[in-house]
This record gives sequence, structure tokens and C-alpha cells, in this order.
Amino acid sequence: MFKNLSYKVQRRLIIFAFSLIPVTLLFTFAYLPVFNMFKYSFTDWNGYSKSYDYVGFENYKTIFTDSKYFSVFKVSLYYFAGSFVQMGLALYFATILSTSVRFKNFFKGVMFFPYLLNGVAIGFIFLFFFRPDGTLDTLLQSVGLGAYTQGWLLNPHIINISLAGASLWRYMGFNFIIFLGAISSIGKDVYEAAEIDGANRWHQFRHIILPSIKSIVQLNLILAISGAISAFDIPYIMTGGSNGSNTFVIQTVTTAFKYNKLGLASAMAVVLLFIVVIVTFLQRLFIKEEK
Repeated sequence: MFKNLSYKVQRRLIIFAFSLIPVTLLFTFAYLPVFNMFKYSFTDWNGYSKSYDYVGFENYKTIFTDSKYFSVFKVSLYYFAGSFVQMGLALYFATILSTSVRFKNFFKGVMFFPYLLNGVAIGFIFLFFFRPDGTLDTLLQSVGLGAYTQGWLLNPHIINISLAGASLWRYMGFNFIIFLGAISSIGKDVYEAAEIDGANRWHQFRHIILPSIKSIVQLNLILAISGAISAFDIPYIMTGGSNGSNTFVIQTVTTAFKYNKLGLASAMAVVLLFIVVIVTFLQRLFIKEEK
């Protein structure tokens, strides 16, 4: 069949044949749902009816004018601030454990272990940790700080700080292991040359480590910001979005499957997608890689 065809034509046919199934699956399960999401975001579809009406930009107007939906953006700020603390701690521990310290393999495991745990398990762990007279209150009382015990998940003013802290504990290991791998790739001769020139640990971090892993820091920054906006599992398991802890994704899921407003929920998903795209674009625009 292929004997009379040239090598170039055969090569193109083989590439097309091997690419057909993956591209079809990608279009069916990725691009087509995204297209439908954009389409439904301009409708009042309830998720199961065969008919729906187009409402234009009414769903998007509701998101940015109704306080019930717009207030969830404020909750994301807690996770956004926590992501910077998370990255700072991960970079600090990665820098420390990249040197010759005792039991560093043990501490590496301790740092990365929370990321391996299931989100449901972590939610229940911190549910007992933050409950009244729970682990945290008991620890504070044991060191004479019992006056500072309070309902960590009952007070609307601190509930999001508590939930952001739980997310920080879980995801810091992911940033830590990426930073550690990047720092470990720096040659030892660079450190030796710096020590000969009289550079201390801070100078080595500032002038060797940080410039060498700049692209990794940028990548983790994008992932951290995207994760802050799309926080879901831990706050949903621990509070269900009550007491002012409703995140953008929790509100989207509730709108879609509790109130059967798939059109409005699709518009919220589109907004989330655009936020991630804009953050990525701004990151590439303002943090340009040095030539």
C-alpha cells in the first residue's frame, strides 16, 4: 500500500495516524467542554433542561455586582498572602537543607510528607486541630497562653487565616521539593569560588542561588497565585464555605449543583480562567528572564 509513496509522504501519513487519536481525545475532553462552558456562560441553563435562553452578559454582571458572588474574591486574598509566606518558607528550608546538615534526609521527608496526604485527610486533621479545646487550644494552654484560645473556625475574622494556614502546611512541601531540586543543580565549584572571595551564606543566596533559580521562582509564583484563586478542598471539607470562608470555587460548585444555575456557574468558571491567564501574562510581562 505504501510502496509507491515517497518517504516524505509515508512519514506524514504515519505522523497523522499516530496523532489522530490523541488529538481527537484532546479536542473531545478538553477544548469542546471549554467551548461549551463559554457558550453556557451566556445562558440561563439549569443543567438538565433541553432548552435555555440566552441572557447576554447578565451572568457576568451578576458576578461583579452581587455581593454574594463578588465577596468571594476577598477570601482569595488570604490564600494569596499565604502563598507568598508558603514560598518564602519553602525557599528558606530548601536553601538550608541543600547544605551539609545533620539528618537532612529526614527533614526532607518531613517537609514533603504533607503534600502526599489526601486533601480529605488533611481537612479532618485540621478540623480537630482548630476545634474548641482541640489540639491548638491545648498547646496554647500548656504554655500559659490560654487567654488567646478562641474558636478558630467560628470567628469570621480569623477563619480564613486558619484555613490559609492549613493550605500552607499542605502545599509547602511541593514548592520545597522543586526549590531543592533547582538549588541542588548548582555546581559546588561556584560555592567554592564564592567562599574564596569571602562571600557568606547570605551573599551566596543573594548572588548565586536566587539568580540561578529565578525561572523556578517565577513558575512557583504562577502556580501559587492560581492555587490561591482556586482553593477548594480544605475549606470545603472543614467549613463548607460557612462563616465567610466561601472561596470562588466553592461558590461556583454550589451555584452549579445546589442551585442548578449552570449558566451562572459557567460564567464564574470563565472569569477564573481569565484571571489565571491574566496573571500568567503579567508575570511574563513584568518578570522577564535576563538574557
